[in-house]
Amino acid sequence: MSVAAALAFRWDGGRVRLYFQTRATPYRGPAVVDFLRALRRHFRRTRTILLWDGLPAHRGRVVQRYLGAHRSWLTVERLPAYAPELNPVEALWGNVKGQECANLCAPDRRGLVRPLHRGLRRVRRRPHLAFSFLTHAGLSL
Repeated sequence: MSVAAALAFRWDGGRVRLYFQTRATPYRGPAVVDFLRALRRHFRRTRTILLWDGLPAHRGRVVQRYLGAHRSWLTVERLPAYAPELNPVEALWGNVKGQECANLCAPDRRGLVRPLHRGLRRVRRRPHLAFSFLTHAGLSL
């Protein structure tokens, strides 16, 4: 199972949102573009800055083409290579893996999806937790 997530922080710190998507297959170029399209629906008429890591799928031709065609609303800033501590989403994964998915040996995909979704919903309900991931990464609003 593959998971994509985005923590969205409003420029003034007034709101945080968590968006995520799960797939049975790996996130490659077209799947990354699908996730970006889904995100765009949430950011209508809003300029957005996307901070992301060096996942090879992020650098693929399909993704680069999409980003080039959407510069009017989307600016991409890459995080340094090999610096997961600077990525707030890595702190999100650590939190969910340490709680809902701790010591989990799921018999099938469904057995993994349920606790994962439960953990991500928990973070959604606690905006201060998502802001703590941002602070832990050394970023602030």
